[in-house]
Amino acid sequence: MPLALIGLAIAWGVMLAFGGLEFDRGLLIFGYAGRNPNLVEAARWMTALGDSAVLLPATLIGAVILALRRDWRQAALLPAVTLSGRLLIELQKDWVARLRPDANDHLVAVQSLAFPSGHAANAALVWLCLALFLPRTPRGRMFATWAAAWLALAVGVSRVMLGVHWPSDVIAGWSFGLFWMLLVLRLAGQPLDEGTSEAPAHSS
Repeated sequence: MPLALIGLAIAWGVMLAFGGLEFDRGLLIFGYAGRNPNLVEAARWMTALGDSAVLLPATLIGAVILALRRDWRQAALLPAVTLSGRLLIELQKDWVARLRPDANDHLVAVQSLAFPSGHAANAALVWLCLALFLPRTPRGRMFATWAAAWLALAVGVSRVMLGVHWPSDVIAGWSFGLFWMLLVLRLAGQPLDEGTSEAPAHSS
């Protein structure tokens, strides 16, 4: 895991250093969906899955489910990881102060600064944490993790399609979301291959 954390931190730093340059702008223009109404509508649906109006209730519901199972550790870790990550994302935005791209019209309303993408980072944090904590079996956890990864990927791509983020903002968001989740779980001593556990069976 230390190598993964280092790699994610490097990816974040590279996106900070080289974001907004010509290659970034070219990818932004290439990925823009504004000329295709169907793609715009699909992107709006995808991006909604990274909105706070979806992620905060999902976090609360997940924590309640874990608490009802008496998985107190995971019930506390889930909001601790995701809400602290959300705060750090906002602090990064204020510190970096990167403006939103202006190459195309914004197809959804935005108010905050650009770097990193909060939708990409928060989607990675929340959906992956839920995928790790809620399934009761390793097989279920594996499928849920793959689904969560694709979901976070779709949310991030939608931000470029809608013209509201540089691709580097999105990559930095994914990198930070994964970095923060792995770091906090490591510090908390939570194995990534161990989600909620079932009560042990007793032989008669």
